[in-house]
Amino acid sequence: MAAPRKGKKSAPVDVALTARPPEVPLDFPRAYVEFPDPSDSGQVFRCDLTWLTSRWTCIFGRGCHGIDAAKPDLGCCVLGAHYSDKADEKRAKKYADMLTDDIWQFAETGRKKGISEKDEEGARKTRVVQGACIFQNRPGFEGGEGCAFHPLAARIGKEPLELKPDVCWQLPVRRTFEHVERPDGTQILLISIGEYDRRGWGAGGHDLDWYCSGSPEAHVAVEPVYVTERSTLIALMGQAGYDVLVEHCEARVAALTAARAVAAKERTAAARDAQLRAFAPHPADPA
Repeated sequence: MAAPRKGKKSAPVDVALTARPPEVPLDFPRAYVEFPDPSDSGQVFRCDLTWLTSRWTCIFGRGCHGIDAAKPDLGCCVLGAHYSDKADEKRAKKYADMLTDDIWQFAETGRKKGISEKDEEGARKTRVVQGACIFQNRPGFEGGEGCAFHPLAARIGKEPLELKPDVCWQLPVRRTFEHVERPDGTQILLISIGEYDRRGWGAGGHDLDWYCSGSPEAHVAVEPVYVTERSTLIALMGQAGYDVLVEHCEARVAALTAARAVAAKERTAAARDAQLRAFAPHPADPA
């Protein structure tokens, strides 16, 4: 999936020091697991257990500050969504044609001007209308605020990820591909599954006023990411790959829970941190 090319280019900065509300640094220790794809012997998954067992959750409409401080009610949808390929745009157009006025605030604009436009570099993306994606219903709209594809998905009995542009439903999970030649000359496709942090947006990601994946305010879920993002992960890995991932995640959660119980008995913060260091928990998660 091509990363969305959004925002102005700038030198990387420590967002933990400049963004408000605070976020954790972009770089910190992480725990990974690699395992062969059960469905394809030529592929290997490399999964970020630190992220996938974290307690992140989307807090849109429940305290989300938005990537543009001037538009907090619009979440991460103010820039529109770049299509990953022609098929991605074709799918969005197919389901946009099914949207009705009662669930799509900008239906008239979409029908007159189309749902897509080009950015300054010529890449195709969803049209921006009044400062946000054409599919983003605004607060006060009778059909409900948020992405118009969500009520449509419920209406036709599909998952939202089957309707939306790729980048929209994959966030905050990022999948990347790397062809790797091993020492014996054999080659594999290494598929990495991890956190879609600010850097996933390109250089402009450092200019976002706030971003949820590194914010403690968004790490408040009861269930970990590998559970709450089940449909997304199955779409990215396949059912067989996801089933193996679950085994590793469950083992990690159990071990980390036990380690936290031991750490809680330590008298100093340093001693508590030492008990958990090997597990590399996400620093935005509750202590």
